[in-house]
Amino acid sequence: MLLENKTAVIYGGGGAIGGAMARGFAAEGARVFLAGRTPATLDAVAEDIRAAGGLAETARVDALDGDAVNGWVDSVVATAGSVDVSVNVISHETLFGPLMELPADAFARSLEKIARTLMLTTQAAARHMVKQGSGVILHFGGSDSGNRSPGLGNVQVGCEMVEAMRRQWACELGPHSVRVLSMKTGGVAESMPDGPEMAPVKQQMVDATLLKRATTLADVSRIAAFLVSDHAATMTSTQVNISAGALVD
Repeated sequence: MLLENKTAVIYGGGGAIGGAMARGFAAEGARVFLAGRTPATLDAVAEDIRAAGGLAETARVDALDGDAVNGWVDSVVATAGSVDVSVNVISHETLFGPLMELPADAFARSLEKIARTLMLTTQAAARHMVKQGSGVILHFGGSDSGNRSPGLGNVQVGCEMVEAMRRQWACELGPHSVRVLSMKTGGVAESMPDGPEMAPVKQQMVDATLLKRATTLADVSRIAAFLVSDHAATMTSTQVNISAGALVD
């Protein structure tokens, strides 16, 4: 039980990635608190966890609202006694297309949302983790210095922002024994909609890997649980590449 007696908060806990992490954390003994804007999806994940014997609670929280985020994290700590893991995997607004053709205002707004939610959720967790002298903050990012794909719009830029914030937070929280990590996958086909129109896209994701297999939700679940556990106690200020070789460091 890698996460026994640990408390984890997950923003976007009702989504495919957030749900996979929540199930993985709970399976390793963590008490998970799921936040999002859609109660039905949050409840579905929580019910799965409880059916498997785990502990899960849900709350409707807007991860772009500072008062809501801080109030929720404070309530989690009041209930559970600590916040040991904070994960933010809320969905971001994606704008594909050549940068020359993207509306500047829409581009800027999309990046502002990423910066705002990561600042708010990290600050809320860090306040408690610094007092505790421990904790792990985990995000999805994906710096790709070898990117040669045009038309990605705000996607790669947003991922780079996540990584830049990860590096800065790690510097500032490290002296308090708080670790900051990110994961990059090159895409998780299982998290994408089904349908014949998506089949070629998913196959391209597989073909782009060196291992000829795409990252699965089970991969995300298991690796995330390890990263936030004490077994990874020396890991901070780094992105963990689980792309099966689609993104080569």
